Amino acid sequence: MIMLKKLLKVSLLIIVVMASACKKDKKDDPKEWVLGSDFEGVRRSGATSFVVNGKVYVTGGFDGEKRLNDLWTYNEDKANWTRIKNDKDEFVVFPGKARNYAVSFTIEGKAYVGAGFDGKDALSDFYEYDPVGKTWKKVAADFPGEARYGAVAFAANGLGVVGTGTNKTGDLVDFYSYNPQTDQWKKVSSLPSSKRSNAFTFTIGDAVYIGGGLNNGRYLSDFWRYSVKGDTWEKLNDLNQPKKPHEYNLSRQFASTFVIGNSGYIVGGSSGQLLNSVWKYRADMDDWKQYDDFKGAAREAAIGFAIGNKGFITTGRNGSTLFDDTWVFTPSK
Repeated sequence: MIMLKKLLKVSLLIIVVMASACKKDKKDDPKEWVLGSDFEGVRRSGATSFVVNGKVYVTGGFDGEKRLNDLWTYNEDKANWTRIKNDKDEFVVFPGKARNYAVSFTIEGKAYVGAGFDGKDALSDFYEYDPVGKTWKKVAADFPGEARYGAVAFAANGLGVVGTGTNKTGDLVDFYSYNPQTDQWKKVSSLPSSKRSNAFTFTIGDAVYIGGGLNNGRYLSDFWRYSVKGDTWEKLNDLNQPKKPHEYNLSRQFASTFVIGNSGYIVGGSSGQLLNSVWKYRADMDDWKQYDDFKGAAREAAIGFAIGNKGFITTGRNGSTLFDDTWVFTPSK
């Protein structure tokens, strides 16, 4: 009987410790998300961002009435946004058709922006931005795939890669790489899975991760790692893990992402309802850890980027409501 009582006490102690640990993980840390400086352009969703030499730029999007072509940058030292002007004190604008749901990638100090939706048609043109000269020029080589929007894009090993997305004919699964040295596009391996649009992606080192998205009204839960150098795909653990005690479901579209250190983060998006959850991908374990919920209004089609050890979320939409607030995330654990 004495031994039984001791075992019961030990069991209860273990349960209390485990419960306390779980509670601590879920407890909000007010320092993780703080409100930053509002994006100074008009409120929008579906904009495109890129980072060149540590500086963040935002262009395009939809303000509820029209597509946009303005170009903005975030000044980390002053924690504010400014619209880009050239040496003639003229505002620099994206030279193609104004669009939302475009994609971007950066290679050797220059950014490449293209594809997207102009309100009527899917687009396939791409443009190169030089932040030193503050100039745009059209990429001479034509994108060889179908016009599309809601695609993903990334860069690694000196190549930019664009794939998936959707257009009037349906969702897509093909991928193409661009070499700025030769100004040539090349067909590469398609994602060996379902066609999709509005998936999320992030890059850690030379490894590219792609997951989620929408196919025929179905939220996809597969998650993949792509090697640009080897042109190979590797299937990882699904985003939907229903087994306790580590159950989670990260299936979603229009999520925002950023990378801090060697970890990728996804924020918000939608999966039948708008989300404000924040998840960190641990590549060495191929699993996800939940962080404190995003403190702004739940949203989709927002911009996500990172500077140093901080992540940023700005713009986006919740139904017909558009946003211009900027939130700053500093992981505390």
